[in-house]
Amino acid sequence: MNSIQIYTSLIDEYIAYKQAQGYKMTGIKDRLYRFERFAISSGESEIGISKRLMDLWIQPFPMETECNRYQRISIVRQFSSFLQLMGYKSYIPKLPKFNSTYVPYIFTQNEMERIFYETDRLRVSKNYPRSFKNTMPVLIRVLYSTGIRIGEAIKLKHSDVNLIDGYLHLKGCKNGCERVVPLSTSTISVCKDYLAYKLRIGVDINPDSFFFTSDKGETGTIATIYQLFRQILYRAKIHHSGKGKGPRLHDLRHTFCVNSLASLAQRGYDLYYSLPILMTYMGHRSIDATNKYVRLTEELYPGLISKIDETYDSLFPTLTPKNDNYEDD
Repeated sequence: MNSIQIYTSLIDEYIAYKQAQGYKMTGIKDRLYRFERFAISSGESEIGISKRLMDLWIQPFPMETECNRYQRISIVRQFSSFLQLMGYKSYIPKLPKFNSTYVPYIFTQNEMERIFYETDRLRVSKNYPRSFKNTMPVLIRVLYSTGIRIGEAIKLKHSDVNLIDGYLHLKGCKNGCERVVPLSTSTISVCKDYLAYKLRIGVDINPDSFFFTSDKGETGTIATIYQLFRQILYRAKIHHSGKGKGPRLHDLRHTFCVNSLASLAQRGYDLYYSLPILMTYMGHRSIDATNKYVRLTEELYPGLISKIDETYDSLFPTLTPKNDNYEDD
């Protein structure tokens, strides 16, 4: 066995195996290569993760957050399961308990009005035609009105945006699925204005070109868009608490979910029966990912869900025993 490599070929095989199942696996290979180097430096030379090695791996690293530690252990734990599947003896530890303390930021209607106002005021200098500022007004409105992820938005091509029937065709989503997202009448109108603008300045709008681009027809990076969003928040006088605390661009998606549940509740729908629908729409893999928004909705709209519960309680009669000898069947 080459002392420099233990798991390299198996890591590659594992990544291909998971990608074939629809998982993105972005950055996972590098993390597993890091684990391989850790295994070699710890004196391991045989395939199969020992309990001794795993006990060393699960220890907290210097300056590491609990979230990063949990993800680091989870990644190697899944790889160890794969090794077992391949016939190797490999130890699988229990995951440490981890409860995320992050609370999504839900924008109020007033805050969104200020965001739209400041977004519309962005101007591109003639010296910076590659700036994404002119695209931000339509991008922010699409994110807010559809709840799609920023990564999904910037991958949209013109063939994926149907402004006749009013929907977006999302491909290569986070959980390896495709889905169709409807557009509101106002969002369709904004997108049509954006297309007209691109035509006026001579930007390519063939079916295979990207929908959201700079005035030079180039796609924007997520980092660049986040920087512009921070600038918009500052101008809108919405306080930013620092990296990892928000508000973040992704909180537009959280806001969409909460607003959707509040709208359903106000129309008399039982939220827990509505969750599978919203889960499918948002592209979540499990109902748990969607269920967290019920609590956020009740916190922002006190009593709303309890009123719905009272309405549904009235649909069922209250049964009382006819006499003291009544027995429950």
